[in-house]
Amino acid sequence: MKTALITGVTGQDGSYLAELLLQKGYRVIGLIRRTSTVPTERIYHLGESLELVSGDLLDEKSLRHILETYNPDEVYNLAAQSFVPESWTQAILTGEVTGLGVTRLLNAIYDVSPKIRFYQASTSEMFGKAQTVPQNEHTPFYPRSPYGAAKVYGHWMTVNFRESYGMFASSGILFNHESPRRGMEFVTRKVTYAAARIAAGLQTELRMGNLDAQRDWGYAPDYVEGMWRILQAEEPGDYILATGQTHSVREWVDKSFQAAGLDYRNYVVTDKKFVRPAEVDLLVGDATKAHTMLGWTPSVTFDQLIHIMVDADHKLVAEQEAARHVIAQIRGIQ
Repeated sequence: MKTALITGVTGQDGSYLAELLLQKGYRVIGLIRRTSTVPTERIYHLGESLELVSGDLLDEKSLRHILETYNPDEVYNLAAQSFVPESWTQAILTGEVTGLGVTRLLNAIYDVSPKIRFYQASTSEMFGKAQTVPQNEHTPFYPRSPYGAAKVYGHWMTVNFRESYGMFASSGILFNHESPRRGMEFVTRKVTYAAARIAAGLQTELRMGNLDAQRDWGYAPDYVEGMWRILQAEEPGDYILATGQTHSVREWVDKSFQAAGLDYRNYVVTDKKFVRPAEVDLLVGDATKAHTMLGWTPSVTFDQLIHIMVDADHKLVAEQEAARHVIAQIRGIQ
């Protein structure tokens, strides 16, 4: 039985990856930070099949201890301060976790067991002000946020450990990928959840930033399958995972509201507060290398993804309202 360690296991990708690896017969260890509140709702359903251990990318000693204790065959580094707008207000923390955290983990792996296969979650945000369209593994990076810059550092450290020490250290440069487990602070989920609430009469407007930015959106479970395939390859390397299709934020909003039976123009308000200091205008990936060498291809279309998320949020809103009514009745009785 193989053992895998996943950092960032409580996030969208971490939860789907844990599911996938458990289905493949892995022993899965999930690293969590011990904070006042540990957000485990995405992994709660996995129960005791997922083993959780306390550690932190800011503390290399804790990482070494975990590696020595569990001796994983594979390490997937998905942990990061990953909310791009927040990286502007917490630039130092973003650099420490998203950038230097990668180096601490690579150092620990090299010292404890350099045979471990390492996956680094790189991102299309590294391309930022894209120098070519579409972007591939040879496109120069031009990050436009502290998050993007920190990810570039982590990416190049992964390359350096691979080339300097012969480690199996690979990166997946993933373009936007979404699901019903996406955090509410991310634009796609913000839109689908608002559409569901407006359709239920619980919200009257949605305030948005730049509607003209264009992204390459896929379905998160497809992308964690790609992560696993990257570590099963014969040789380490870097791979773009993307659909190869681009859509504007406006199109995401329009189709999400249509799926909820609404016209977005009656509810969406542009608010400068949500516009980034430096915008990333157009990202679209060329995943030819992943298709050819890994046999990876996305299975869910843009329209299917939107319907998956809107349907899930309709269900969530209904459940939240039912729970609220029950609580109100209980309080009324008391």
